Amino acid sequence: MFKFCVSGLLALLLSVSLPLTASAANTFNGEPVEELDWEMLMPADYNIEAIFAATANQYSTLDDFDPLAEIKFKALMESLASAPVVPEMDGKMIRIPGFVVPLSEEGTRVTEFFLVPFFGACIHVPPPPSNQMIHVEFEPGTNVENLYDAVWVTGKLKIATVAHDLGTAGYVMDAFQIEPYEEG
Repeated sequence: MFKFCVSGLLALLLSVSLPLTASAANTFNGEPVEELDWEMLMPADYNIEAIFAATANQYSTLDDFDPLAEIKFKALMESLASAPVVPEMDGKMIRIPGFVVPLSEEGTRVTEFFLVPFFGACIHVPPPPSNQMIHVEFEPGTNVENLYDAVWVTGKLKIATVAHDLGTAGYVMDAFQIEPYEEG
């Protein structure tokens, strides 16, 4: 199981992320809104594949129940939780697509969640690096009937660390608008 989770995370990061190119969007509350791709939240010199490549051979020889596997997995999780962010993103009004990982909910109404670039992050596989997770608060709440459905979130992005049992976000956002994801 351990081997599947690490390789599954890498495969998902490389293949399932929502397609998008950066472009200038409209304004919101008088501020220009920048439409972001998830890669824009990672420094140019940050390479997630390198994190996995550096330890891939070590993991392939370990049994799931080997105490060393747990130690190495913990080190991997710490590396993902401390991924570097992009300082220039602090304070920007952005619009970004992603999937909701509920943190605070009443039925299908969610007021606090992690926004992540692919479905299943934090739930079925290890969480993405912290620079690929946004902690979102949306006071009115949003109705999330199906976690498979992607959403667009518009709000003010800030650099801050939020740790939770499900993962660690390197960014936070006060959301102003949440809409169903539609390409175009």
